Amino acid sequence: MLTARVAVIGAGAAGLMAAEVLSQAGVMVDVYEHKPSAARKILMAGKGGLNITHSEPFAALLGRYDQSDWLQPMLEVFDATAIVDWMAGLGVVSYVGTSGRVFPAEMKAAPLVRAWLARLKSDGVQFFYRHRWLGWTDDGQQWFERADGSQFTQQYSATILAVGGGSWARLGSDGQALAYLQQQQIAIQPLQSSNCGVQVTWSPFLQALAGQPLKRVSAWLDQVTPVVSDAMLTEYGLEGGVLYALSRPIRQQFNTQGQAQIFLDLLPNTSQPELAERLQPKAKQSQANLWRKAGLDPVKSALIREILPKSAWSDPVQVAALAKHLPITISALQPMDEAISTAGGVTREALDAQLMLTQQAGVFCCGEMLDWDAPTGGYLLTACFASGRWAGHGVLDWLQQDHAG
Repeated sequence: MLTARVAVIGAGAAGLMAAEVLSQAGVMVDVYEHKPSAARKILMAGKGGLNITHSEPFAALLGRYDQSDWLQPMLEVFDATAIVDWMAGLGVVSYVGTSGRVFPAEMKAAPLVRAWLARLKSDGVQFFYRHRWLGWTDDGQQWFERADGSQFTQQYSATILAVGGGSWARLGSDGQALAYLQQQQIAIQPLQSSNCGVQVTWSPFLQALAGQPLKRVSAWLDQVTPVVSDAMLTEYGLEGGVLYALSRPIRQQFNTQGQAQIFLDLLPNTSQPELAERLQPKAKQSQANLWRKAGLDPVKSALIREILPKSAWSDPVQVAALAKHLPITISALQPMDEAISTAGGVTREALDAQLMLTQQAGVFCCGEMLDWDAPTGGYLLTACFASGRWAGHGVLDWLQQDHAG
């Protein structure tokens, strides 16, 4: 096995983790990345603090994934505890925030990435940047293109594809490799935006408030459990955590009904009768001031005024009812390139239990290019790490079966 050489396509979380498993087992690894450097999406995500995983109980963590039964064995082997231990092995101390999210103590991603790449290089991993994977030849060689346009082929004992989905194309995940796989008749679920903002047709009055926060609201769809978080008003609609948490059911409603509608409770900690009482007119108090004191800040007030006829603004019962059950009609999801992640990708049916393509022996897939979805909160990286390790071990098992030739 030690004479085997494996290609890893993609230098993101999944690809680097697969390279680690292989190199630590003594396998020679070449990592190809069509961008100029590695881990670009991790570094971008870490600009606001790298949320690398989540500390909640495993059953709760598993429930965040739409393909939980598929991912369960991978996550069991490399769960949040294992990720924390792995970080410690790189000299990176972590801490758990009040929300249960896990971060490096320094918050930033760069120290972690530097330590990881240094260890991979010390284990013999070679990196080839500005090299795009173009597929394979009829005799199974991997086909590459350099930045200058020149092309070459290379024979490998096995190949791991970790090319990402279709979000943040400027960081490397542009979907080109998935398009090639689809041309080879490999089952691909079409990519769709996930963890993204939504488009809503606002009046000029609301558009003028773009960039203002919508704090602590509850949001839900019919037959979907409400989520409490924040959002932000944008010119195109709404953005933020409460939308990210609902992006899967919103997307599913679009796919089945051709449209989507969410509902907002603008004051989830205040009952409707209590709010109606607070909104009772008071002498020498303007309506704007009355609403503000009742908890309806300018953005929440604007959302009510957007829907409720002006003649009803002085009716505390109608205002309270709308504030507690405010409908928002969504015209579209934000484009994939503006989404945090994408759903869709290589289907479970196209792979064996070790993540090898059933139609192409020796070619394994992992990371966000697989057909699974999860919200933000550390879940995306956790599954990328876990599936990368799983694919790496899958290659090792396959090589042990004397397929290295």
